[in-house]
Amino acid sequence: MKRPLRRSFAALLFLVLVGAASFPAAIRRAAAPAPAREPQLVPLDAARLNATLLRLAAVDPSETALRRDVDDLLEGRLPASAARARAWRRDRLLHPLHLHHHRFPLPRRGAGGGGGRYPDDDHDVLLHPLPRHDQLLRIDPALHRDLRAWHRLQRYDPAVLGALPALLSLPARIPTCAVVGNSGILLRANHGALIDSHDAVFRLNNARISGYAAHVGARTNFSFINSNILHLCARRPACFCHPYGNGVPILLYICQAAHFLDVAACNATSSSRHGAPIAVTDARLDVLCARIVKYYSLRRFVAETGRAAEEWDRAHDAAMFHYSSGMQAIMVAVGVCDRVSVFGFGKSSDAKHHYHSNQKAELDLHDYEAEYAFYHDLAEQPQAVPFLKDSGYAIPPVVFYH
Repeated sequence: MKRPLRRSFAALLFLVLVGAASFPAAIRRAAAPAPAREPQLVPLDAARLNATLLRLAAVDPSETALRRDVDDLLEGRLPASAARARAWRRDRLLHPLHLHHHRFPLPRRGAGGGGGRYPDDDHDVLLHPLPRHDQLLRIDPALHRDLRAWHRLQRYDPAVLGALPALLSLPARIPTCAVVGNSGILLRANHGALIDSHDAVFRLNNARISGYAAHVGARTNFSFINSNILHLCARRPACFCHPYGNGVPILLYICQAAHFLDVAACNATSSSRHGAPIAVTDARLDVLCARIVKYYSLRRFVAETGRAAEEWDRAHDAAMFHYSSGMQAIMVAVGVCDRVSVFGFGKSSDAKHHYHSNQKAELDLHDYEAEYAFYHDLAEQPQAVPFLKDSGYAIPPVVFYH
């Protein structure tokens, strides 16, 4: 009986020693803080995420500031935001390369369709013989009327797409249209003859044609510009902003309310000389374009970062974020044409940002990748484009040439 007792006692002693040795370690583990856990993202299901994106896309962070700017103008004051926007453009847009891009052609006797000369220095750009803005604010009732009407239409109404032919006073829909962007990828192909074969050709922001006709065509039926371009035109003699010929109408979208002063000043002088007044796009179309592009930008942000869609504002200058001129030109064409061909949209690492300038950098107020996603859906599955399906409008065939 003694031998088994010795073995039991030895086993018990071994357990006591092991427990004593491990006890301090157990105490240290109990006292140590728990390791930090990585935050676990809880993915939303597709329907809930889409509802969130639609809700956030409908929010316009600049709405209050716009109302304040319109009130200032109607009361005869130049909005403070106009000075801030000038500083923003000076810092981000008007670097030397971009200044060269905006030297618009002067008319040359007997020349049309973009054959004008380009000024050799900035002296031509800085002349300003137009009515002063403070005079216009005091004496131009038409300016007040147009500004009020434009601001009243700042609302969501996707049915505006089907109303565009009437709003633009077109006698009928246009069978075929070409929208010509400004990407450097245009120089890779000789699409000029194909572009000119369309019934109507849209061009953007007074892009140069001379010397590039084999790639971009030579005809222009609509000149689509944003109001920052017009603001520079307004500093030219008689507000010359018609590089494609005096009879080519200009469609303009307003980037800031103060640019209505440039519209009024230019229409007061240029329509009598050039025969084509400047038409401002319907504000309901502006709202529709803004919602579509913001939706795709939100969707891209969530997919690429894994962060909540509500954090999009922190990653973007939400008040300055805007769709591109090209995006809205395509939307206008979709509204007035039976078939739309799109050229010069897209980018490549070995191509210039604009075919006619040395600008390489993109502007960070646009989300071009989001717009490219929209273009893909517009061409391949237009029924999937948010907000467009609310319009009740049958999207015509859209083909992108790359």
